[in-house]
Amino acid sequence: MKRSLVLALFCLSSLGGCAGARLYPVKGPLSLQTPVPVYKAKISDLVLPAGSFSAVLADGELCKGKWKLVLGSKTPKPAAPGADPSMPDLAAEWDTVYGTGYYSFKAVGATWFMRGVATGNHGTILNMEVFIDESHPGPGPANDSNVFREMAGVAKDNKGNLYKLVFR
Repeated sequence: MKRSLVLALFCLSSLGGCAGARLYPVKGPLSLQTPVPVYKAKISDLVLPAGSFSAVLADGELCKGKWKLVLGSKTPKPAAPGADPSMPDLAAEWDTVYGTGYYSFKAVGATWFMRGVATGNHGTILNMEVFIDESHPGPGPANDSNVFREMAGVAKDNKGNLYKLVFR
């Protein structure tokens, strides 16, 4: 377990300290607007097993919060009843955003999986999940030139909006 944690921290540190992202509404009231708004988000402290998450939403609402790395297995742990209601399991939302079976095929079994929640200064509560997958695509030793890194996510707010979280 200790070796896995050290390896996870080392690999996450190779991705840098933070990741910029965009939130694209795909379901809910915001997705019906023309044009569909796009919001900025940021995940910080990627070299740690927990860090900060922020997003700027409509009318400049600033949402700030924390994320946690799900450890102990490659399979994301479902939110246990009563465990931490601020970080619900978004398994169904992955399939809504990316297509049927995506959560089972991509998110479950990813190298790293994180959950987070951010609260806005206008009352929005934004829950998010992100996976980071590192795979070795070909023969030979794994190194920076032949390791594929994929990062994707979803977010859901308390106002009925579902977002695709895209990293740049």
